[in-house]
Amino acid sequence: MTYHPTGHLLLTPIDREAPVRVRRLRQLGFGDRPDPAFDQFADHLAAVTGAPYSMVNFIDENRQYFAGLHTPSGEHNGADLSAAAAAGSEVSRFMARDHGYCPHVVVRRKALVLEDVCDYPRFAGNPVVDEIGIRSYLGAPLIDRTGIALGTICVVDTEPRPWGRAGLETIKALAAELIEQIHRREDGAI
Repeated sequence: MTYHPTGHLLLTPIDREAPVRVRRLRQLGFGDRPDPAFDQFADHLAAVTGAPYSMVNFIDENRQYFAGLHTPSGEHNGADLSAAAAAGSEVSRFMARDHGYCPHVVVRRKALVLEDVCDYPRFAGNPVVDEIGIRSYLGAPLIDRTGIALGTICVVDTEPRPWGRAGLETIKALAAELIEQIHRREDGAI
């Protein structure tokens, strides 16, 4: 566990790789605008997992950006996620770095399965639980050929979900699929 010098548990991990990640994301042209290919991938991710919300998420030093987004209404602007919000706050393609679980996935460089976030004290206190109503999360890092964790793909639900080992294997396979697409795009093959 990571503690702040005051002795308090940090809910969001320290991300020492962020500056290198930001340079790589800029090189690839990712992380600051919607991308139809990533929206399509998020739609595919939702269809495969049966999750109502899915994202292709790139993370910098201060925020997360959903370059790909799927919502139940099929709109890619993120506004309807707020309909599921317990507190009614609006959600966009941007989210603070200390909200959600993707920053943990990027720093750990490992997939994360939270069937019910309320079962984990460290994660139950995350602002997305009360502000948006998130109850389950499944995410995997997007580690490119340079070894940098660019961000994540993830799915969330407002209800607990029994993702299990099958969900874990699925999200990891889908992350590998998207990384291949990113590499083909970088090589000019797409």
